[in-house]
Amino acid sequence: MLLRIVAIVFPIFAIVLAGWVYGRVKRPDMAAANSLNMDVFTPALVFAALAGRSYDLRLYGPLALAGAAVVLGSGLLGWPLCRLFGVQAKTLLPPMMFKNSANMGLPLLVLAFGDVALPGAVVLFLVTSLLHFSFGAWLLNHHARLATLWRIPVLLAGLGGLAFSISGIELWPPLLQAIRMIGEICIPLMLFSLGVRLTEANWHTAGAGMLGAVATPLAGMAIAAATAPLFGLEPRQADMLLLFGALPPAVLNYMFAERYRQEPDKVASIVLFGNVAAIGFISIALALVLH
Repeated sequence: MLLRIVAIVFPIFAIVLAGWVYGRVKRPDMAAANSLNMDVFTPALVFAALAGRSYDLRLYGPLALAGAAVVLGSGLLGWPLCRLFGVQAKTLLPPMMFKNSANMGLPLLVLAFGDVALPGAVVLFLVTSLLHFSFGAWLLNHHARLATLWRIPVLLAGLGGLAFSISGIELWPPLLQAIRMIGEICIPLMLFSLGVRLTEANWHTAGAGMLGAVATPLAGMAIAAATAPLFGLEPRQADMLLLFGALPPAVLNYMFAERYRQEPDKVASIVLFGNVAAIGFISIALALVLH
């Protein structure tokens, strides 16, 4: 089992490490690459995963609801921690709720369960993205405009892919293959970019960082274990939900904190420490689902 866990985790963290080493040496500006990833490569992956074959959406409805429960439930569990440790709720709760379901979640679930897990991984990613750009934005700024959700490329790609899947319309195979090839760029680029981002760790806010690094996966796994039976998830989806709960905070939390001026230094520390601590917590989660 240990060798299997290492085989799943190693490719992910090897690419992250490569990005960290390159970031330390070259100090690259990843803004353009990250923009391309969010606007082109990730939407292509999402669209191809959903439109490439016909899915019975009823099989993924409970997983989507359970994923939303993990996101929102993690925020509820984090609320008393804010008061206990004197951390602002707007600083700690978003990183606890909105997990790294793209950079780490997509490759982790595919490596753990095979390509058959990709639609479920995409569903969890879309649930997280929708809640982050709506409820997450509102949480940081009650005047945030939610009417612009339709402009987000990832969500548009998800809706487009679902439309093709439901209608049964098949894309011309060479076109679908081209879209799929573009989408395959996104996961390694996400991991490499995450490694570059980790070079910006700030030790002055280590306390908040370590709190978030521990609280995020523990709360997520606890909610996942409690909600999977409530939504009647079949064993594979329950295991996927547990791994989803173990994921660290999304890098996007830092970008939101910076945009809304909500202690971005502390949020960056939570994100960075959380992604480093993910080596241990994800290994624990994999041991639980692969036993």
